[in-house]
Amino acid sequence: MKLKLNKTNKIILSVSLVGWIIIAITVFQFSNADAKNPDRVNLYKKIQLFSEVLSTVRENYVEELDVSDLIDAAIKGLLDETDPHTTYFTPDEFDRFNTSTKGEFGGLGISIDKKGDYITVVSPIEGTPAYRMGILAGDKIVKVDGESIVGVDTDASIKLMRGEPGTKVVITIERPGVKELLDFEIIRDIITIHSIPYAFKMDDGVGYIRIRQFNANTTKELREKLDDLEAEGIRGLLIDLRFNPGGLLSEAINTVNEFIGKDKLVVFTKGRTPQANQEYFTRYNRMRTGYPVIVMVNGGSASAAEIFAGSLQDWDRGLVVGQTSFGKGSVQRLFPLSDGNGIKVTTSKYYIESGRCIHKDLNDKLLKDKSVMNGDVPLEEIEKMQKEAEEESHKNEFYTSRGRVVYGGGGITPDVEIKQSLLSKMGVELRRKNTIFNYSVDYNIDHENEITEDFKATDNVINDFLKYAEKDSIEYEQAELDSTYNWLQNELESNIVGRKFGPVAQYKIAIQEDSQLQEALQIFDDFPTLDAMFEYAAEKKLALDAAVNE
Repeated sequence: MKLKLNKTNKIILSVSLVGWIIIAITVFQFSNADAKNPDRVNLYKKIQLFSEVLSTVRENYVEELDVSDLIDAAIKGLLDETDPHTTYFTPDEFDRFNTSTKGEFGGLGISIDKKGDYITVVSPIEGTPAYRMGILAGDKIVKVDGESIVGVDTDASIKLMRGEPGTKVVITIERPGVKELLDFEIIRDIITIHSIPYAFKMDDGVGYIRIRQFNANTTKELREKLDDLEAEGIRGLLIDLRFNPGGLLSEAINTVNEFIGKDKLVVFTKGRTPQANQEYFTRYNRMRTGYPVIVMVNGGSASAAEIFAGSLQDWDRGLVVGQTSFGKGSVQRLFPLSDGNGIKVTTSKYYIESGRCIHKDLNDKLLKDKSVMNGDVPLEEIEKMQKEAEEESHKNEFYTSRGRVVYGGGGITPDVEIKQSLLSKMGVELRRKNTIFNYSVDYNIDHENEITEDFKATDNVINDFLKYAEKDSIEYEQAELDSTYNWLQNELESNIVGRKFGPVAQYKIAIQEDSQLQEALQIFDDFPTLDAMFEYAAEKKLALDAAVNE
């Protein structure tokens, strides 16, 4: 008599066989000297126990369970006992993670965001299939290949639109001002994720570069942008790393190389295994000179961004300004697993040239604390813990190549602290409800021929907008409107111009109301050399220390 196995039983049998094979190998490994090792013996017992639990639950639970899901849950439960950066990936998750670091994928070429129930085009990327087909900012994507995506989350929608280059996809658009739905048949192409979305010479002669993340294209893009800016003749360079989450270590090292030259130690790692202990030096005979550099960071700057900022600080090649960075100084290594799965494991920690570790242990604790992530812990309490951690990190003093004091153990502390002004309650509500974005889309439809790159939001435009905002139940007092007026005017101008002339034109206007950036730019006017900037930073630190000690 032959025993017939259904799919579930086959999975169970396979899992059980694998489990027992592991146990058999383990037993063999422990047969000699390891059998006397208490930790190894305990591991064998725990593996055996896991197999027993799996078998018992499978055979006796009130409902039939998917063994594959049980194993995935067990793996994730195991990783819950590690830090928050050690994670297990399903095949789809592993593929998306790799895509973000490779810097390219097969797709349409649109920047999207979910606004209400609709996946909405924020901006088509110039030169891509979507741009050539005439997709516009404000278009709502309602179907992909005939399948409705209204109410579908962003990740699921992206998965439907991405695919192999050369393949066809039909997206159905609901366009403001157009009654009928529009179908666009688009051939997917390789879409490059630009690491540097903005690079230009400002009116005051300072070059501005925004690095969004460190992916496989960053060094190439940075070299090209620096060449262009230097050809234009800049008197200084501001590199904006705010909200940069990091990325590839190799790209951080190679971009630092542009400013410090060849054979300089940028970062070293220390871990539990010998192979985790590495030193990383610059390799290229390249070094940009002739102008001072300021690097901007904030609490959203992490990992590779912190290595870049901290390295320019350590080698005295740039003044770091803004607010203390995130403090993500642990190293993860990717391990592909069977069936397309993967795992990202923390193997060591980063230390930059001065010897300081940029990792902030408090962050791991907060990210693992469910009460914190669920919003159950008051913000004041979290801020108090962060302040205490920063004060503790300042007890660990290190020195730059020229002997300036820097701090370790809690992110990159800026040479000059510059705080960002906060949005008013009205501003927060307008952002949350996308009111300005939606108004700008409608305004462009009605006034397209009137909009120029130097468009100004007059009092009439603002009053018209305020009537529009009433539909979104935006409430405010006159005093709040008065204090928000300049910001609102700037937001309307940047959004309206951006809808017609693209994201770079929009960004150039938007940063005019970026108080943190404007204060950083003022340093170039007040202190034209890097030496003068360092002296200013030292004097400011002495004044702050004296105020604290009074």
